[in-house]
Amino acid sequence: MENEGATVVITHHVLDGKHQEYEDWLNEIGPICRNAIGHIDWQIIRPIPSLTYSYTVIIRFDTIENLKNWMESSDRKRLIEKIRPLLFKDDNYFIKSGLDFLFTPENDKTKIPLRWKQYLVTWSAIYPLSIIIPSILLPILRILNIPQIRLIDSLFTSGIIVLMMVYVVMPNYTRWIKKWLYK
Repeated sequence: MENEGATVVITHHVLDGKHQEYEDWLNEIGPICRNAIGHIDWQIIRPIPSLTYSYTVIIRFDTIENLKNWMESSDRKRLIEKIRPLLFKDDNYFIKSGLDFLFTPENDKTKIPLRWKQYLVTWSAIYPLSIIIPSILLPILRILNIPQIRLIDSLFTSGIIVLMMVYVVMPNYTRWIKKWLYK
């Protein structure tokens, strides 16, 4: 299981008027994190003005050990102390291996679902999206005069599918089937 990779999802609720300072802090911590051993990916989901308030930072590492080493590193601890006065709530994060973060139950005492259930749920959610999203998105891209290049189409399509999976489909879908999923 060590080779599956590991993901940390960090949520920071930044105080009003402190977003630029937080952005500057992200520019400081980002390169340090990206240079950590085993770093794979760094994504930031910024708040939507007047709608959401939290920054979500998703960081992936090649192993859970390398991820934990980063999370417990002196560099990160120093930078978290530096940003703490700008946060409404403390540094909040959870670590999962593989795609487990999509199946994190609301109740932390509930176990992560079995892998075969995760597979079936993910597949059953992605399949209809992989049919619906291109049929809606590709005509829009053509109207916007974006050239019909497979790589560009795939980039936009996969981005929308992942966005839908993480923010819309999986939170609702897993809630809807939780009795079966977490049994």
